[in-house]
Amino acid sequence: MIHLEHLNLVVKDIPAALHFYQAAFPHWKVRSKGQSTWHGKPRDWLHFGDDYQYLTFNNNGESANRDLTGHQVGLAHFAFVTSNLEQIIKRLANAGYEIAKEGADEPYRKNVYFIDPDGFEIEFVQYLSDDPLERNLDS
Repeated sequence: MIHLEHLNLVVKDIPAALHFYQAAFPHWKVRSKGQSTWHGKPRDWLHFGDDYQYLTFNNNGESANRDLTGHQVGLAHFAFVTSNLEQIIKRLANAGYEIAKEGADEPYRKNVYFIDPDGFEIEFVQYLSDDPLERNLDS
């Protein structure tokens, strides 16, 4: 079996990134943090997650993230599956974040997209079926 263990994100400000993801994942914790050097530039890093998966935030990011409406090579978005999409929307709204765009109207899933403080687009999806054929329908 293979599963995604972590995403390593370069951000401008670790506390700002952490604020967003703590609202989305209140059950996660700061696993570790420290300092390092990346190609001659010092940076702080922080691992936020649970015992099985996490996000790595590295500060000293420069420039803006890619234009999400453009066609540049780069990360378009990443997604997390949840059993309660409304709770995630509510927690993020209470923390000051608005839905960036609604997902497609699908019979077997609900989804929304948020933009984090560094311009990464994050999808949250709730499946309404356990049948993979239904879950993976394309509209």
